[in-house]
Amino acid sequence: MRLPRLATATIVASTLLVSGLAGCTSDDGKSGSDGDTVVIAADLNNSSTVDTAYGRALQLRIDQINASGRLGGRKLELHTQDNRGDATASLRNASTFADDPSVAAVVFGSCDECSVGAAKTINDKKIPAIALADADVVPTPVTDQPYFFKLGPNSADSAAAMVTELSRLKVANVAILHTDDLYGRGGNLALTAELGKAAIPVSGTRAVKASATDITQAVGTLIDAKPAALLVLAGPDQAALAAKSAKSAGFSGRVFFDAAAASDMFIPNDSAAATNNTTMVFTQILAIDDVIATTPAKAARKQWFRDYVSRYGSYSGVASFAADAVDLITAAISRVGGNREEIRAIIETSQTDGLSGPIRLTPANHSGLMPQALTLLVARAGRWRLAS
Repeated sequence: MRLPRLATATIVASTLLVSGLAGCTSDDGKSGSDGDTVVIAADLNNSSTVDTAYGRALQLRIDQINASGRLGGRKLELHTQDNRGDATASLRNASTFADDPSVAAVVFGSCDECSVGAAKTINDKKIPAIALADADVVPTPVTDQPYFFKLGPNSADSAAAMVTELSRLKVANVAILHTDDLYGRGGNLALTAELGKAAIPVSGTRAVKASATDITQAVGTLIDAKPAALLVLAGPDQAALAAKSAKSAGFSGRVFFDAAAASDMFIPNDSAAATNNTTMVFTQILAIDDVIATTPAKAARKQWFRDYVSRYGSYSGVASFAADAVDLITAAISRVGGNREEIRAIIETSQTDGLSGPIRLTPANHSGLMPQALTLLVARAGRWRLAS
């Protein structure tokens, strides 16, 4: 199944600040010559609200690029397949995409296990892929999987930002709630390591299934130890549940979310009171109204935010990661057409002030969102605002 085709944008895309974008090299004898349609494929879970936002952002950015004429006679086209959150289905999708010569690159959505499970096929079939998963899905050393990249916050960077704030606040001790999956377990390890460095005691840790809709008992157990702060590593729905459970139990300490909790700019009414004053580690774009456009990159982020809201009515925090993935792929296509090996090589050395923040990819680092992209947001009156 494919996600519904979205309407074509009429707005011209803002300038992409990727080194080497200007000028196109000859691609004689290669796929993707002038006049061709070049496909960006996406492996998404149609039932996921996060992946719905990814699909919307991918289509909007592709429409903007096509409207701008940036690729000359070429046009981008988005092909999506539903993985239903299942790694086996995702693997089939990845293989189908790789066998289609019109596909220049693949974008993977929020399913961590899907990205991990498809990585070998991606590399064996030599097609560039960018994962938008929450988990740290890029292996080390990256030479083992040269075609696989990631965009999005890294757990170590998110943990470091959170612990820096906890140290500044002189928080006496913390409790940790995390999902029992690839993302949650990895995030908990990174967070525990950072807390150890800062000598902040952990009063308790609980893992919950990523699909759990009742986490009252887990939250209650953590709060019984009377921590000064509750740290939540979970997706948007479960993070909101954790905040509501904590408030219902009378918890008066601080609540922190990591980047996986990011969703719409407006917090749902049934969660707004419980999440008020909650701190979240994320990028500036979810609170872009608070940002002054003092640089071209900040101006581009504000424009992207307005464009997305204009088309869809609200903004999803994760949308910028998908748009940045399209921009990285487009910058390579503009130079080498659809040649997958050369697209991979260009992505691997890309440096840009993206819509999500600074991105730096190198042959040694395929997970390119820089720590400087992360900041602290605070929930106030049903919206996320810059903490400072």
